[in-house]
Amino acid sequence: MELKGKKVAVLGAGGSGFAAAALAISHGATVAAYDSGDVAKLALAVDRFAEIGVVLTCGEEALSPGQKFDVTVVSPGIDERWPIAQAFIEVSDEFIGEIELAYRLSDIPVIAITGTNGKTTTTSLITDMINGGGKRAVAAGNIGRPYSDVVLSGESSDWIVLEVSSFQLETICSFSPEVAVWMNFAPDHLDRYDSLEDYRQAKLRIFENGGEGRLAICKLEDSVGGDWQRETFSSFSEGGDFRYEGGMIHHDGTDRRFDFSKADLQGKHNAENVMAALAVADHIGLEWSSIEEAVLSFKAPAHRCEKVGEFDGVLYLNDSKSTNLHSLESALAGQENPIVLIAGGKQKGLNFGQLTELVREKVKSVISIGEIADDIAKLWSPVVECRVASDLSEAARLAADEAERGDIVLFSPGTSSFDMFSGYEARGEAFKGAVNHLHDA
Repeated sequence: MELKGKKVAVLGAGGSGFAAAALAISHGATVAAYDSGDVAKLALAVDRFAEIGVVLTCGEEALSPGQKFDVTVVSPGIDERWPIAQAFIEVSDEFIGEIELAYRLSDIPVIAITGTNGKTTTTSLITDMINGGGKRAVAAGNIGRPYSDVVLSGESSDWIVLEVSSFQLETICSFSPEVAVWMNFAPDHLDRYDSLEDYRQAKLRIFENGGEGRLAICKLEDSVGGDWQRETFSSFSEGGDFRYEGGMIHHDGTDRRFDFSKADLQGKHNAENVMAALAVADHIGLEWSSIEEAVLSFKAPAHRCEKVGEFDGVLYLNDSKSTNLHSLESALAGQENPIVLIAGGKQKGLNFGQLTELVREKVKSVISIGEIADDIAKLWSPVVECRVASDLSEAARLAADEAERGDIVLFSPGTSSFDMFSGYEARGEAFKGAVNHLHDA
């Protein structure tokens, strides 16, 4: 992509917008940035952009470009249907996302991971696995560090491991990873999309620009990947290239096995994350023996089935990142020991009833919290003992009283936290604090 002498607009004053602006400047472009947010709240961003020689236009003025651009780069948080996006589509020769910009300006091959749940864990796991296996990988994208920042840095790497959201995939054109990993699909983001199918189609764009030698690693139960070379995995169904049985991951068609029971990660859903990583290892030429230590010692990111500790033979897991029913379902289905479940939070209109049979099968008792505590207790009390807690400290205490040696206390809310906390991170820290306080006393 030739940007020297080109006029580039960047929409969005956040991290990806700033990284895109800096990357475009480094390639000789003249860059202007725009964000229609509140002028006062963007004062620090204005100063930050000014440090790299870019004027950031804010508020209502950002809706009137006043000039034409060769390229407009849009941040993923901006919907193409919004007025600011529509205004720049009309005056730009090209309208692309930050992921597309970085891809065109980099020659480092990409492993891209998408899915409703499990993206961050799998992205981190694959990155650690590659680095542990003797090659160099950098994680970027939706995981936190903008792809453009990695490209701008010029740091040496064999692979970029990219977590990609549906929002980021909306604005690709030529983006085509060497390996595309599809973890799963479930209802989410219907505040952005008109229908569930629209959301699915946005995610499916990861396979849009396939080519010879490219690999799709897909959950067996999801029929995706088109005409790509495919490897499938599942902990819950037979017939995949990778399957789970008795704590072992098996690669069908070979005699290779990976002892997942030794891993720090917990649950059959995390076994699927490891399966995806092993499929990547095969494709890029890493022997399982060379990456075994990195995979076994990998710890789940904070608040994603994170091991808080084991006390009196009871394992405590913090899955505060569980903000939708699919993540709760995955956490429940993935455990093989009896569960004392702490669930609940903000009322989002979710149908917890669809998990009743799974709760009957996996859960010995439920402690419910938050706005929907009473609803959950009423819904599930016909199949399992339910108790309502006034806060997380009480919930942790009640769960500890219920749990016996060999049980798992699983904090997996299944909904958002804003009725009680500033976000899932604060909620998870509160749970960890409550558990540790109980057992330090």
